[in-house]
Parts: sequence; C-alpha cells; structure tokens
Amino acid sequence: MEKFPLKGTSSSNLSISSAATNHPLSADHTSYQSVGSKTGKGSPSSGSERLTTTSLATAPPGTVPVYEADEDGMIDITPGNGGLTNPNYPYSYSANGSRQDGVGAPSGGIGGSAAASTAAGGNGGGASNGGSSIGGGEGPGMSSPTHTRFGRDFHHSDHEGISFAGMTDTSDDIPGIGQYEDFHTIDWQRDIARDRMRHRYIVKKRQDSFWDLLKGAHDAWSGWVCVLLVGLFTGCVAGVIDIGASWMTDLKFGICPQAFWLNREQCCWSSNETSFDSGNCSQWYAWSEIFTSSREGFGAYVISYFFYIMWAMLFALLAASLVRMFAPYACGSGIPEIKTILSGFIIRSYLGKWTLIIKSVGIMLSVSAGLSLGKEGPMVHIASCIGNILSYLFPKYGRNEAKKREILSAAAAAGVSVAFGAPIGGVLFSLEEVSYYFPLKTLWRSFFCALIAAFILRSINPFGNEHSVLFYVEYNKPWIFFELVPFIGLGIIGGIIATLFIKANLWWCRFRKYSKLGQYPVTEVLIVTFITAVIAYPNPYTRMNTSELIYLLFSQCGISNQDPLCDYNRNFTDVNSAIEIAAAGPGVYKAVWLLILALAMKLIMTIFTFGMKVPCGLFIPSLALGAITGRVVGIAMEQLAYNYPKIWIFAGECSTGDDCITPGLYAMVGAAAVLGGVTRMTVSLVVIMFELTGGVRYIVPLMAAAMASKWVGDALGRQGIYDAHIALNGYPFLDSKDEFQHTTLAADVMQPKRNETLAVITQDSMTVDDIETLLKETEHNGYPVVVSKENQYLVGFVLRRDLNLALANARRIIDGITGQSLVIFTSAQPVQNLGPSPLKLKKILDMAPITVTDQTPMETVVDMFRKLGLRQTLVTHNGRLLGVITKKDVLRHVKQMDNEDPNTVLFN
Repeated sequence: MEKFPLKGTSSSNLSISSAATNHPLSADHTSYQSVGSKTGKGSPSSGSERLTTTSLATAPPGTVPVYEADEDGMIDITPGNGGLTNPNYPYSYSANGSRQDGVGAPSGGIGGSAAASTAAGGNGGGASNGGSSIGGGEGPGMSSPTHTRFGRDFHHSDHEGISFAGMTDTSDDIPGIGQYEDFHTIDWQRDIARDRMRHRYIVKKRQDSFWDLLKGAHDAWSGWVCVLLVGLFTGCVAGVIDIGASWMTDLKFGICPQAFWLNREQCCWSSNETSFDSGNCSQWYAWSEIFTSSREGFGAYVISYFFYIMWAMLFALLAASLVRMFAPYACGSGIPEIKTILSGFIIRSYLGKWTLIIKSVGIMLSVSAGLSLGKEGPMVHIASCIGNILSYLFPKYGRNEAKKREILSAAAAAGVSVAFGAPIGGVLFSLEEVSYYFPLKTLWRSFFCALIAAFILRSINPFGNEHSVLFYVEYNKPWIFFELVPFIGLGIIGGIIATLFIKANLWWCRFRKYSKLGQYPVTEVLIVTFITAVIAYPNPYTRMNTSELIYLLFSQCGISNQDPLCDYNRNFTDVNSAIEIAAAGPGVYKAVWLLILALAMKLIMTIFTFGMKVPCGLFIPSLALGAITGRVVGIAMEQLAYNYPKIWIFAGECSTGDDCITPGLYAMVGAAAVLGGVTRMTVSLVVIMFELTGGVRYIVPLMAAAMASKWVGDALGRQGIYDAHIALNGYPFLDSKDEFQHTTLAADVMQPKRNETLAVITQDSMTVDDIETLLKETEHNGYPVVVSKENQYLVGFVLRRDLNLALANARRIIDGITGQSLVIFTSAQPVQNLGPSPLKLKKILDMAPITVTDQTPMETVVDMFRKLGLRQTLVTHNGRLLGVITKKDVLRHVKQMDNEDPNTVLFN
C-alpha cells in the first residue's frame, strides 16, 4: 500500500514530499502522504530508510509520532514500545497488554486526532474523533465498546458531556443548541438520536430514586397524555366551529327574536307546529318579515336578497381583515403546508396560537359568507395547531422537532375525524395523504386521538341529531352488477372535472401571485364574495348551505320529502309498502336544470375562491360538484330503467316495478370520484365516504369510482391539488410517492463543483476570527470539519446556527476568549503556548454525518433523503471530502431532470 493518509497530521509535521497537483480525485493530491514502503515500489524513501517512532520522553512538544512500517509497507498502528498510545487508534492498553475502554490518550499525551472510520453510507470516508479517555479500565481482558453517534462510549457513570451536535443528556450547556431557524429543514437522524440518548439516560437514572422512577414513568406515558389532550381540545373547538358556522349561516336569512343565539332549526324546536315549509316556522322570522310583515312578494324577495348579500359581505370582510392583521398564515386550507411541515420543514408561527384563534374564527365567517369553500380542510390545520401548542407541555416533544411531528400526525387524523365524523378515515388520511414519517406507535396514537376527538364531538352534538356523521343515509337497496359501468363512468367524469379545476385554479393562483392583484387581498375577497352572493341567491340549490345541498343530493325520495327533486308521479297509499319506480314529474326536470347551473357556478367560483386570503377548504366544494354530477346521472339511469324495464341490463331487478335504481347512491359515488380526482386519495377516501354516509354495502362502487378517478387524474395531470400548491409555493417537499428515474451520480449534484473550493473548518488550526470571517463570507447552513486544509479527511459536521450560538456564548461567559483563540473540535490537550486560551467546541460537532461516495447513484441519494429525512449528506472519495449535497440541491436536480424551473424552490 503505497499511499496511506496519516490523520491528525499536517504537512508542516511531515518530512515526506507530496505531489503538486490539487485535483480532488488525484492520487497525488497533497492530502495523500507517502509513507515508507519497500524499495522499488515508487516510494520517495530509499529502502534503507526506516520510519522510527519518536520517543515521547525526548520529543519536543507537539511532535507527531511516526510509526514503523512493517515488511509489506503497511503502517503498524498497534501500540508498542512500552504501552504508548497511538493517537490514530481509539483504545489504550494497560501494562499487562489488556485493552482499556478508553478513547484517546492519557492527559498530557498525544490524543484527539481523528480516527478513520466508515460513516453511514458505506464509503469509508467518515471519521470519529478519539476523545479524551472515559472512566478507566473495566478490568483485564478486552471489552467491546458501545459505539454511538455521539463519539463516546456509553459506560460513563454520570454521562458528563455525552453530546451529539450540541445535545447533552442532563442539560443544554449552550441555550438554543439543537433548535432550527425559520424556513430550514430539520435533521431527522440527529433529532431521533438525541431522543434515544435522552431516553437511555432516563432509563438508567430510574434506579437512582423514587422521583427518577416517576420521571421515567411520566416520560413513557407523556405521548399518550399529549394525544389525549389534543383529541379533547380538537373535539371542543370543532363543536364550537360547527355551532357558530350554523348560526351565522342562518343569520343571512333571518333571526329568532325570542332567542337570537339559536339557529333556525333550534328556534323551530320550540314550535308546536307539526310541519313547516322548508324549515320555516312561526318562531323564526325572515328579514323580509321583520321589515314588511310578509314572506312572499317582490318587496320581500328584494329585502331578503339585500340582507343575504349584506351579511355575506360583512362576514367576508371580517374574515379577510382578521387574517391580514393578526395571522397571515391562517388563510387557505393549510394542508399543503402541513404536508411540508410533516416532511421536516420549519415554518415558524404557522402552527401558533394566533393562527389557531384566527383560523377558527375565520373559517366560521368564511363558511357563513356563502363562499364556495368548506371547513373540513382547515380543521386539519386547526387540529395541527392544537397539537403543536400542547406538545410544548411535554419537553420530549416540544423541544425535539422530529418527535413533535409524531404528535402533529395524530392531530391531523383528529382534524379529519371531527370534520367528517370519520375517525378511521382520519387515521388513514393522515397515513396516506399528510404524514411523511409514520411509525407504528404513531398509528396507534393517531387512532386514539381520532377516537377521543370524535367522542367529544359526539357528546357536544352540534348537528342536533343521533348521528355524528355529516350526511347519514340509509339505503337498503342492493346495487345491480351492471351499475358498475355508470359508476366507473362517474369516476372518469370526476377525474376530468378535478383536472379542469386543478389546472384552472393553479393558473389563477399564479396570476394572483405575480400580478398586482396579490397586493389587494381584502378587495379580492370582497369582489369574489359579492359575485358569489349575487349569483347564488336566485338558485335555491346554490343559496342553501353546501353541506345541506350534499345531504339533499345523497338522500332518498320518500313520503316526507317535499323538494322538487322528488316530484315523481307516485301515489303513496301505504306507508309501509315499497316505493315503486315512477316517471319523473316536471319538478324533477326543473331541479336537474337548476343543478346543472349550480354545478357550473360552483366549479367556476371554487376556482377563484381556493387560495384567497381567507380560511378555505376543498373537501365540501369537491363533494358538492361530484354529488350534483352523480345525482343527475342517477336520475337519468332511473328514468332509463322506468322506460325500458325489459332490456337485458334491467330485466332481473327492475321488472318487478320496485324502485331498483337509487339516484342518491350515484350522488355519493360521484362525490367520491371528484374528491378523489382533486386530492388523489384512494383508500382513505373510500373509508371516509362510507363512514360519512353509513353506506357500508356500497364500498365496491366507491372503490371503482375512486380508482377510475385517480387513473384519469394521473393521466391528465401528475399532481393532486395539494402537491400542486406545494410546488407553486416553492416548499422543499420530496414526495415519497414519486420515483427518481434518472442515471446521474452524486458527483453531478454536489456543491461545490470540481473546480470550485469547498468552505470547510479545520479541527484545530482556525481561530475565532477565521471562523467568524467564514460565517460572514458564506451562507451555508453547516460546514464539514476536516483534519487540516491540506489533509481534507472528514472529522464531522457542524451547523451554522450552533456555531454562531457557541461563539456568542463563549465570548459572553468564558474569560480569555479573543479573536486569536484557537477553535478546537477535538478532545486533545492543545500544545501549551503563550497565546489566548483555546475554545473547545467538540460538543456541537456531529461526528457521524451521513456520507456517500462521489460515484453513488442519485437514485440512492434521493432515497436516502426521503427515507432517512436527511438535511444534507457529505460526498467523499477514498475517504477524502469532496463536497456537500443538501436537500435543496436534490430538489433542484429533480426539477432540472423533469425539465422544470429549479429556481422555484424558495427556501434557505
């Protein structure tokens, strides 16, 4: 072996010549030092020259020992000569030859140089520091050390100084170490390792006292307590939002003079009337009745129209103003940002208390304004805010970003659970659509959290009925096998409608973002609200609350149903007899035309509404679009079966004269198809739909429509609405569902490129001034630490934020630290000199950074970033540092390979 790196050495200490070329891949680079080998092998040394070990007793301070090469030219790194400790070998030996479990050298000896080790990534390039010895020997005989990412053995009794990138077991010496700046990506591996260290420490301390035992028990159950509280608060907040939105929506139509805080339904509960027209009773006064004492006539219609528009404008103005003044992050649905946050991105204040308060009030106002939006998507954001705030009660979650995301995943499940009354669908939604990292314990906790939230909402009973779900239906007719054809057809139509909506909405949001319109958010909200209210009022199907419309479209036509949709030529003689199939009356045809107009109006208004600066969700508008489409198709199928009962497709079931086609079922399938096309959900969508409606026997039609919708949507446009908005906003999101199909290598993506210089920190030769200059001149989020400028072998990685905090902290509390103080990232005792005292920062050094070689395929690198949640990985060649690949570099590379603009990724 002709070339072998002597780590911990610098060129000034070596009397061996080195080559001039500086190419990083060159074998003759200055960092590859020739060491004695046999004559004739190209060694600069002659065969008679032998490398000898300098006696430490006579050597001047700072002399680097050189070890004798064996006959094969290999360096013998086993300590000899009276038990001297090799600085490149991490174990010390006692006089009897047994190895002690110490790391490095005794005090006053030579230690602290980096030991070559293979870092994760399998490239032989990482290094772990040989720190000062820990404890003492563990008796005779060789013992195996317990290696950790923290660079120390874990056998130390008091764990003093066991650290990993600034984290100590007992306390953080430097305030703020281990936290992240706004708009930065978290390091999952580092945070999970910190939590494991903390957990080991707590488990070890449990035997010490009863108090420590209690602390250990509290730590064990704190996750369950946290999700319990999240479920309780989410259920309560959802109940308040449902009641408030219902009351304010009815306020547009009239008031209950006896008790103004009651909505129309509750006001009429006290009425003795057995029936009342379309929900109106003598206790409930429409605005026209208060001003003209009449509900009918042109004047009454004009007054009602005016009050409808006035209340809508007032609610919208309040919602937009609150968002603009107090919580800009409270706008939109929040699900794209929640997905990004759960993938490991920091957006400060997005899940804060102001966002929670304004979003909760704002969503009530937005829904009440009659805008084409829903409150179900924002409920996920509201629940995540509650999860984030409550996690700070438990330092295990509040101070560890990776652990906090387990609570946020459970909170997202609770949000869907209370939005639809669908706890199982909520868990699956969190797993399929929102969460990035979803271990098994998070699945159980999400299930528990969703259950508690649904139970609390059921106890509050905001809908005032015995069902906790939004649109409960009771169909008892089995579906005909042939109906799978129209169901799949509805899936195709749903996919087309969804793609049209996504493309148009993205175009409008892009226009809003890059034009002057974006500077006037409140004006835009008011204009859209005014247009929506003016168009919506004349059509009874757009005037009513969207949730009521969906319920009407899902429901079956029975004896008590007075809506024009149920105007069939039937004679109900016996209440208990089966409903027979009948011809549609004029009311049905009129209702179908009104529904088609409502479909066009809702589609256009939702395109302009989603993305405005008010809280707005997409679930309910998507369900409404699909339900309208499905009901129209269902009525067409029903009339086909009535007029041609003898044709083969209907011959078996429809020839008896019973009502064999259920139009409400088509509405349900259509709703699932459009929502599936918009969000690209499959499993969770089907579960939400059958939980939402109670229609368990219709799972196969729902699955067929959801699958067809997803296929059509994927064929016409790659992304669902949430992924499209993530890309539009430039959030750094690596979708784990996408595949990387290109053949590039790590060397093609790393920074800097081969002819540029890499900003590095040396382990023991840079001063405080040097490091502060480096921090000013560069904007990197972290810096590799190497042995020396000439000898660029990797020692570890240090974060910019941690460096800044450590330097500021040292200047404040340590005497004698000046700009000329050496900054040392090893455990070695520095050479005594007359200069200022050195600053030791080994505690903030990550000594096991993830590394790859320059020849690693990018497919593997992208997989590592997705599955390990990496923030950056270091690139090496033959153990020598070449460059860094950050998450941003990966995202830009993916965009370039897909022929998209890489500059749309907007993050530090």
